[in-house]
Amino acid sequence: MSSSTPVRITRRPADDRPGPAEETATPYRQYVYAYPHQKAYRRQADGPLLSELWAGERLDALSLYVHVPFCEMRCGFCNLFTRTGAPEEVTGRFLDTLERQARVTREALEAQGRELRFALAAFGGGTPTYLTAAELTRLADICEQVMGADLKAVPWSVETSPATATDDRIAVLAERGATRVSIGVQTFLEDEARAAVRPQKRSEVDAALTRLKAAAFPILNIDLIYGIQGQTERSFRTSLDAALAREPEEIYLYPLYVRPLTGLDGRHAETGESWDEQRLRLYRSGRDHLLAAGYEQTSMRVFRRRGTAAVDQADDAGISEYNQQAGMVGLGVGARSFTTDLHYTTDYAVAVPEVRRIIDDYIATPTEDFRRAQWAFRMDDGERRRMYLLQTLLESTGTSEAAYRQRFGATPQEHFPDQFARLLERDWVREHGPGTLRLTPEGMAWADAIGPLFFSSRVNDAMAAYQDR
Repeated sequence: MSSSTPVRITRRPADDRPGPAEETATPYRQYVYAYPHQKAYRRQADGPLLSELWAGERLDALSLYVHVPFCEMRCGFCNLFTRTGAPEEVTGRFLDTLERQARVTREALEAQGRELRFALAAFGGGTPTYLTAAELTRLADICEQVMGADLKAVPWSVETSPATATDDRIAVLAERGATRVSIGVQTFLEDEARAAVRPQKRSEVDAALTRLKAAAFPILNIDLIYGIQGQTERSFRTSLDAALAREPEEIYLYPLYVRPLTGLDGRHAETGESWDEQRLRLYRSGRDHLLAAGYEQTSMRVFRRRGTAAVDQADDAGISEYNQQAGMVGLGVGARSFTTDLHYTTDYAVAVPEVRRIIDDYIATPTEDFRRAQWAFRMDDGERRRMYLLQTLLESTGTSEAAYRQRFGATPQEHFPDQFARLLERDWVREHGPGTLRLTPEGMAWADAIGPLFFSSRVNDAMAAYQDR
């Protein structure tokens, strides 16, 4: 396929649910980074008090997640909750509100009369480094002085971009003890960046990576995307080699998705090769190239350089792509929090006007309202089983049948016989060693189709009823 060959991109209408025969017709149904998806959450008319939600939770190994909903630009494929070009007046007021939210959240946690300890932290978005160096310092102060998270004592991650990875911002991250910095490069080729509606210069990318390497963060991650219009194995290899030349501890390979209300929404053209075929071919090529270069695959997207002490420590700390567990405390509009019985967040949208409205509403939220869960999904034993299985089966370590039985009283196959029958029929899962279910290499390639097989009808119905906005 030549570099100018267009790719057919199609999407399913929001109200058109797949039937049983279609569930694994495409390898790219949905990226399952957390279960259930935010589209399954619903507004709580009189949500429960946070002090009640956290009453029975373990508080000595909490995770802190701060969502910063700002970016310098919006990529054509982006369906994240983020606003572009926000002035300092808005970002400053956002931090004021974040501090108010942090204070009442800390009070709710301390109402249990037990000592709090944060074991992990992350700044996500959006692009947290859209904030100025002074604002990043204030954000870190809120996490440490208000929430009580010792950022220099725990692993914590932050996302950045080529345009915002400036010397002064990097200096703040290094001084405050960031252990992992992830930069969204997506492609090193300017024509592919334009095709993805991501205006960036190669010189800007190279300069940002040089600054990040000089800062010597324990883990540097580079994000790349495959499936961009006109992308070939040769052009993808160019981006892979450019990333490898920087010797990052991690490389994430993301398939391109086109979602409603994004800049690429509705683009399509005819080609002799389906988009799914193109993405699968590029994925396999990229996977094999990274494995040959000394990286190991820990999930469909994640590749880590073998023998790296910081990466091994991250594994020991339980940091993974699917780091969703009870004990996650979220701050900021769009951030999710997880307790055993309830997952909760704020309002969520993708369309630019709605995102701006929600951020404005967040800034105007009375302090007392932060004492209650606003948008939520009630968990039960069945949903907890599904969440645990997705967290383990989609990782290279797989699901231990003994650990699953200890938690839930039966084997995964007994709880999900139809799903595992389908996976076994396609040779997408096998038993490795004594009682460990793992995806095969081809199963890993189809992980975005396997994950949704385990969604409950309750979650599917709630997601189907959600109106994109």
